[in-house]
Amino acid sequence: MRNVKRLVLTSLALFVFASTRFSMAQTKAAPSAKIARGKYLVHAVAHCGKCHSQHDSKGEPLAGKDLRGGALEFKAIAPTPNWADKAPNIAGLRGWEDADAIKFFMTGLAYNDLPARPPMPEYKMNKEDAEAVVAYLRSLSPTAK
Repeated sequence: MRNVKRLVLTSLALFVFASTRFSMAQTKAAPSAKIARGKYLVHAVAHCGKCHSQHDSKGEPLAGKDLRGGALEFKAIAPTPNWADKAPNIAGLRGWEDADAIKFFMTGLAYNDLPARPPMPEYKMNKEDAEAVVAYLRSLSPTAK
């Protein structure tokens, strides 16, 4: 009987240990997958760098200036109220709480319930994509390395 109890307790302990290790591995992998998804959305889908990165005279992004803001290289073709002449530095998302940034990407409304200034589009991302974009932007240094 003692051997059966010992076997059951040993099996239970091994199961708990293995479950914890598996759970920890999933937790460690999840952020990198979320960041990778966010990077894809920022660069390949939303093309945030077209406005939020500085470019050389040929239109190529400047090294070390990715998503760190700069003057917009185009103007509105018709008078547009509140047109932004500069795009802000979004690397690191300084000044934004995660919940506010996620809301912004889901609704197009900032923390003050106002939309972004044109030409920034009002994105309507789902929560998972908005969280991935925020995770990726948070992973970036707000200053050039």
